[in-house]
Amino acid sequence: MLKGNVVLVAALLLFEVSLFVTGFIDEDDDHRVLVDNKCKCIKVTSRFVPSEENPNEKVLERNIEIRIPLNSRTNISDPTSPLRTNFVYDLSKLCQKCNAEEIYIGGEPVMAAQGTCSSDSSEDPCYTYNRNKCYTWGVPFTSKGKTIMKRAALNPESCYEYQHHLKQGSKFQVPNY
Repeated sequence: MLKGNVVLVAALLLFEVSLFVTGFIDEDDDHRVLVDNKCKCIKVTSRFVPSEENPNEKVLERNIEIRIPLNSRTNISDPTSPLRTNFVYDLSKLCQKCNAEEIYIGGEPVMAAQGTCSSDSSEDPCYTYNRNKCYTWGVPFTSKGKTIMKRAALNPESCYEYQHHLKQGSKFQVPNY
């Protein structure tokens, strides 16, 4: 009987930790942003609202906003790649919080994080440009019968730093696509 109670307490404790880590700390907040992923063009918010059945009771409402980027390429750094027609959203991955947070259990501080976080983002493609990253593409430039590859910015507003480095004389290797 004691073993069953310990398992029940551990399960309840794990449930409380998971609620805290996913962002539901303060019920007084009207809206809480759980995910605002610019790469995937998705924003997930939540808030507590009065229940329709019992107005004295609050229920959790989640709002999922997905912005589908028009003319998005399969490979966003390759303007010749085909248009993306498949957009995949794994909400369990998007809502993960990988950074450990300090919580209090029984008055004692404990560090808690979700244990299934993965830092491998290569399998998780972006659907739009990262505004802080300069995307360039090699373009053949012919002058006096000689063809050379020049870099062209795909998102010029983010490439100021890249252009500054070129003026300083740094070399940039043109990748083979």
